[in-house]
Amino acid sequence: MAVKDEYEVARLYTDGSFQKQLAATFDGKLTLEFHLAPPILGRKDAAGHPRKTTFGPWMMTGFRLLAALKGLRGTMFDIFGYSAERRMEQQLIADYLALLDEFGRGLTPANHATALALASLPEKIRGFGHVKDRHVLVAKREQEGLLQRFRDPQNPQALAAE
Repeated sequence: MAVKDEYEVARLYTDGSFQKQLAATFDGKLTLEFHLAPPILGRKDAAGHPRKTTFGPWMMTGFRLLAALKGLRGTMFDIFGYSAERRMEQQLIADYLALLDEFGRGLTPANHATALALASLPEKIRGFGHVKDRHVLVAKREQEGLLQRFRDPQNPQALAAE
C-alpha cells in the first residue's frame, strides 16, 4: 500500500542507485537539473496546473534532507500530508482495502478474472498532481463497470457495462 510521495522520491534520488545509473550511462562531469512543481511555490500555468520550476544540483542536498525526514510521514509534522493529493491517496488505500474485503466475501470462480482486473487497477494510477487526478478518474470509471460485473457475473447488463 505504498505511495510514491515526496519522501520516497527523495530516497530514490539519494540511495545511490540514481548516481550509479548516471555513471553507467554518461561519461564526464554532469550538471543535474530538476524540474519540479512544489506546491509551496504555487505557480500555475494558463490551465491552472502547477507550473514546474528548474532547480540546480543543490537539490540533491534538499533530497537528502527530505529522505532523512521520512519519519515525519503520516504525522502531524508531515507538511505534505495536509495536501488534497495526500488525502486522496489515503482514501484510495482505504477503498482498496474495502475492495479486498469484498473479494473475501464474494469471490467465486465466475468472478475471479474480474477480481484480478479490479485488483490491478491501482497500477494504472501514476504521476503527481493533475496527471494523477486524471489517472484516478479513468481508473474509477473502469472500476464501476468491473464492480458491477464482479457482484453479478451472470448479468448481461453487468457484462455490457464494461
